[in-house]
Amino acid sequence: MILSALNQYYDRLSNDSQGRVPVFGFSEEKISYILVLSEQGELIDLIPNLTDEKKPKPKLMQVPQSFKRPGKVTKPFFLWDKTAYSLGVLSSPDKKSDLVFELSLPTFEAFRDLHLSLLENVEDKGLKALVLFLKNWQPENFAACILTPDVLDANIVFQLDGMRQYIHESDEAKMIWGGTLQSDDAKQGMCSITGKNAPISRLHPAIKGVSGGQSSGVSIVSFNKESFESYGKGQGDNAPVSEQTAFAYTTALNYLLRRENDQVISLGDTSVVFWALADSEQKAKSAEAFFMKGFNPPMPTDESEAKALGSELEKLAKGRPLSEISPDLDPNTQFFILGLAPNAARLSIRFWLQTDLGQIQRHFTEHFQDLALNPLPWKTPPSAYRLLLELIPTRYDTSGNKKKKDINDAPAHLAGELMRSILTGQRYPRAILAQMLSRFRADGDVSGLRVAQVKAILQRELRLLGKKEIFMSLDESNYNPAYLLGRLFAVLENIQRNALGDKVNATIADKYYASASTVPYSVYPRLLSGSKHHLSKIRKDKPGLAFSIEKELGEIVVKLPTEFPRHFSIENQGRFSIGYYHQKNARFAQSEATEIKEITTEGNN
Repeated sequence: MILSALNQYYDRLSNDSQGRVPVFGFSEEKISYILVLSEQGELIDLIPNLTDEKKPKPKLMQVPQSFKRPGKVTKPFFLWDKTAYSLGVLSSPDKKSDLVFELSLPTFEAFRDLHLSLLENVEDKGLKALVLFLKNWQPENFAACILTPDVLDANIVFQLDGMRQYIHESDEAKMIWGGTLQSDDAKQGMCSITGKNAPISRLHPAIKGVSGGQSSGVSIVSFNKESFESYGKGQGDNAPVSEQTAFAYTTALNYLLRRENDQVISLGDTSVVFWALADSEQKAKSAEAFFMKGFNPPMPTDESEAKALGSELEKLAKGRPLSEISPDLDPNTQFFILGLAPNAARLSIRFWLQTDLGQIQRHFTEHFQDLALNPLPWKTPPSAYRLLLELIPTRYDTSGNKKKKDINDAPAHLAGELMRSILTGQRYPRAILAQMLSRFRADGDVSGLRVAQVKAILQRELRLLGKKEIFMSLDESNYNPAYLLGRLFAVLENIQRNALGDKVNATIADKYYASASTVPYSVYPRLLSGSKHHLSKIRKDKPGLAFSIEKELGEIVVKLPTEFPRHFSIENQGRFSIGYYHQKNARFAQSEATEIKEITTEGNN
């Protein structure tokens, strides 16, 4: 199913007029330099093929297809390659040496011999020039020619002086390359993807661009041990896919994995690629842009952009019709989502989803509503990337500021599970709840975005069971002991703050949050006893505030059971954190309302 969908996507890409993917036998590779030759085979110029960025990168170019090359000296590529093959030189690994390059004669000889044998009787001027160049080139003369050390280890192609096209783009070069693709050793068989009889691919082309995967490429389909083979069939015969289809699905996947196409999201060790199939190209692009924006909202660059983005995501969160978000969005648009993770030289399929845009919108809406708290703990809806960052311990510098977190420190396996939960509407991973509660106890950072995830996990489970869901803000009708004790802890913390001020070395939250949220029986009698002293101090200085706090305290205590619970389950630890967060924010909201009322009263007077 996956390979079939990718094969169909390649057909869509290859049929457009933009030439977004190469034809059979060619691949897009990063080419850094172009070597310009005269008709006599002399090297007369070196042209960079790099981007204009601060750190220039090689541009992609369609060249005769690459392939996997295990070992030190293997088959070279046709009409292009790294300098170790095409020129017989590579950068020196000895940093202390004065030499910037070293010779690689065996690889150059393999490159030269292949091309001299294939181009023996050519008529094309460019191919003739390359033959002369390879016959005369001496790798040891690299330092004395016009080439610079920057070219070392880079991929290069060749061009004839005065010609616009590259040597590998000539009709005769393509004809010769096409002839090499027709292998007499290829077995004929029925392709398991198309159902047609065709030459079966022994080794499938490499897939590049997966985060954490080998730079040389990885595979979805591969067999390299007898234990993986059935009925004596080796390598590609185990999963018969035609050479044309193997090329098509790998080319489509390599296209999707290119970051500039905005059709891939990296989460931990998981690379998520997606594409749409619609009545028109415009509708497909709009659907893909909608998915990217909903799943990975961009950071707005100015206030107007933030307002526009907020309006779109607000409509999404409220479940408004897709036509209200954009007229090009069609709920019936077919959508494909594939999660990939590297596993040595192979790819692991984290998840595969074939659905429609309407279903995706519904699950996005459920996700944002499950996360919602009042007030919202974010300016723009959080991406899955931001949610995963909250699983990493919070650390502080010497000034007390939070240190920046690295996504690589997040549990890798949870990225794919979180993505699957969001896209399918299934339960969120329980491991996220356990991880988040562990963070609360370890670093004491009970932030809004962390509590929102705890609330989302519990709320989704309740909704799927048809039970009462958790409120976005303070729920005074909630008699759950864990929720009430979370509220009570926030009140006790407020009492301490008002009695001693903000300059306290360690608050009760710093000292007792872990035990209060897990084994309340062991700590609450002590906390309540200590609060009496703090309340008496507040009563002397601010009797009105003391009365208000005592009333708040009494309203919670009267709802508690006669005995504090001995311990809390993981679900109740989550409810504790939600009650704590709700109570703290209810106090802040009340304080803001009081300030506004006082300002209004003064203005009227």
